[in-house]
Amino acid sequence: MLVRLPRSVSEAQSCLAEGAVPVGGATLVWAGWQRDGFPEQAVSLRELPEAKVIGDGTLGSAVLLHEMDERVPEVLRKAAGGVGTGAVRRTATVGGNIVGSTLRCLLPAALVLDARAVVLEPDGPVETDLAELLAKRPLLLSLHWREPVASGYHKLTDQLRGEVPFVVAAAVGADAPVLRVAVRDGYDVLSETVPYDTDTSRVLRALALTPLGTLPEAVFEAVRDVVGGVVERAGAR
Repeated sequence: MLVRLPRSVSEAQSCLAEGAVPVGGATLVWAGWQRDGFPEQAVSLRELPEAKVIGDGTLGSAVLLHEMDERVPEVLRKAAGGVGTGAVRRTATVGGNIVGSTLRCLLPAALVLDARAVVLEPDGPVETDLAELLAKRPLLLSLHWREPVASGYHKLTDQLRGEVPFVVAAAVGADAPVLRVAVRDGYDVLSETVPYDTDTSRVLRALALTPLGTLPEAVFEAVRDVVGGVVERAGAR
């Protein structure tokens, strides 16, 4: 198998046009290739500048999970820190986790940030929303968002849907007085937006009227804790 390492967007386009398969960090695809056979060509974005950016509201798809630090919001940093082992986080990429994984550990964090995706289409880079990214699964170049007022994240390792832990993410947006909450429930992610209020009880009552209110009590208790912390930090700014 030939692994190609484009250094420009035009080179990456050529790789895709010639049938190269995105490899991400290879933490997920390698086992499948060993089972089903390796493609003739794979493409990694680890040498592409546009896919290695981190900070100022941008996160490249080739950034490794262990590289995510104070340059990204707390919700993304904690989500990345909860993925697998240290060895996995030193290999797994943002793009591989969101587009190539069924768990999509970073997706709830990206949703509460109201992130947009830049993907590589045959005609060049195009901005799209996360729903279209997941539906079409194009090659992800980067995520972009406006810095939140406050954010938070919690992984419930003792609360499982099958073998999948629940996770809770929340953020108060900078562009509108709203609070976004996302919960990974099994392999699905529930996401809701309610008006932001400095009174946590009013925010929680609004959330309880959404599908999030039907979650198991232990999970909604985690929603209460995360939302309470985010509302408190947002009110202090």
